Amino acid sequence: MRLRALLDTDALGLRLLGGEDELDRTVRGVMTTDLRDPSRYLSGGELVLTGLAWRRDADDSEPFVRILVQAGVAALAAGEAELGDVPDDLVVACARHRLPLFAVHESVAFATITEHVVRQVSGERAGDLAAVVDRHRRMMTSGPAGGGPDVVLDLLGSDLDLRAWVLSPTGRLIAGSKVAGPALPAEVCGRLAAQHLAATRTGRRGPHRVTIGTSTYSLFPVRSSGRTPQASRDVRETVLSDWLLAVEADASDWAEERLDLLQGVTQLIAVERDRRDAARTVRRRLAQEVLELVQTGAAPAEIAARLRVAAPVLLPGLGAAPHWQVVVARVEWDGGDVDGGPVAQSLLEEILVDPQATGTEPSDRIAVAHAGDEAIALVPLPAVSTEHDGTEAGILADTLLQAVREPLTAGLDGDGRVTLGVSAAVHSAEGLRGALEEARHARRVAAARPGQVCAAGHQELASHVLLLPFVPDDVRRAFTARLLDPLRDYDRRHRAELIPTLEAFLDCDGSWTRCATRLHLHVNTLRYRVGRIEQLTSRDLSRLEDKLDFFLALRMS
Repeated sequence: MRLRALLDTDALGLRLLGGEDELDRTVRGVMTTDLRDPSRYLSGGELVLTGLAWRRDADDSEPFVRILVQAGVAALAAGEAELGDVPDDLVVACARHRLPLFAVHESVAFATITEHVVRQVSGERAGDLAAVVDRHRRMMTSGPAGGGPDVVLDLLGSDLDLRAWVLSPTGRLIAGSKVAGPALPAEVCGRLAAQHLAATRTGRRGPHRVTIGTSTYSLFPVRSSGRTPQASRDVRETVLSDWLLAVEADASDWAEERLDLLQGVTQLIAVERDRRDAARTVRRRLAQEVLELVQTGAAPAEIAARLRVAAPVLLPGLGAAPHWQVVVARVEWDGGDVDGGPVAQSLLEEILVDPQATGTEPSDRIAVAHAGDEAIALVPLPAVSTEHDGTEAGILADTLLQAVREPLTAGLDGDGRVTLGVSAAVHSAEGLRGALEEARHARRVAAARPGQVCAAGHQELASHVLLLPFVPDDVRRAFTARLLDPLRDYDRRHRAELIPTLEAFLDCDGSWTRCATRLHLHVNTLRYRVGRIEQLTSRDLSRLEDKLDFFLALRMS
């Protein structure tokens, strides 16, 4: 901004005492000081505000002004609150060195001037940065020479002092400026993604303001430039796949110019998102071809040949043939005509790229197809030793669930579900069909559980957990009612806590001592309660068959 603009702003209460010919100087910042030598804190172009506490007599003005001029300041503004009128010796010194001098009325706080200058200068710098962002956007549109979103985030940090990060809907850190300091903790990323998804589901326009701890963030949606406009489609089609830009600042009082700049940044990031989606096209096609071969019962040799084509694309440079793992996802919404297959496909791609979710090395080499409402991922794993059977290699359902549960639950907003199933690793094309069925069975187990986001792995298919979801509902209700209703009725009437006692007794493998210790009871009290359970149900908890019946009833209730 120009000095002339400061003088023309009545609210600042500035009076020009000298330097009228220098009013076209540019102000690049503001500094308040009463040091006799503030040169170490000056970088040039500042408006210096002073209360004149450095001045003890008339001889002090000349060296003070000389120091300011040598530092390249734009002008000096002296307050009248302490000494009244600005001393003549300071006026003369400024005139000698052609340094513009203003008097600040005692009714005007230096903070008012500082805030005005910072706002004006920041707005102009934002305008300059907007031109850089626009140039970078054009470069990225024509090719990858722009360097990706990290470059623009670096510009936000260096020019506007804004710490910014790009996050996936599951909270994966996609990009961040190098000047932003340490990367955001995974927990903060997850909470920001959850808050963004929750706000998006309400239909509120961004940016969304979020406070975590002592930090305030503004969240800007990043919407793909190649998709149908947001207003013409159901938000549920993209809420689980769109990225977001998180800026550590409160954008609620930003000027329109700065908000427009950030919107330009989100458009630039959307270009990068579209490029990555385009790069996934080949991998999606490979996955679709392999899936069709597996589902139509093609010969293992034919599937193996297709996998040999897929391996260099998914794991370039890998010498040995990889092992494979299958992950199945399903997204279901209450009502509406949302096609769940593409939504699940985009979501599964985001999840499986995240090392926090997979527990493996970060990789974008995941092939995901969709069939109906299901998305099926073909995940390549580096070949393990022949001495290892690979059953624990690769992705684990619990790791997936822990990483994505919070943000996805917020995005589902009570009217949708995400269920995931994970197979064991298989070593050849012959095992791929079994892996697909295994992953689908695991997903059905997950779907039988309560909760909006559920996952199950192949380890759970070798226990009673596999059987329980497929017991008809009327059979489950009759079985549990026959065994547990007498205990529930007794607990309601007498507050006897027989159900918790039964659960603890079974969990302790029938050990009286361990169970009594866990429940903080005397062993005799525990024996009384178990006796009452046996009396009410006509069962004997010393018999394995009756213990098993109670165990299954509790699991199905």
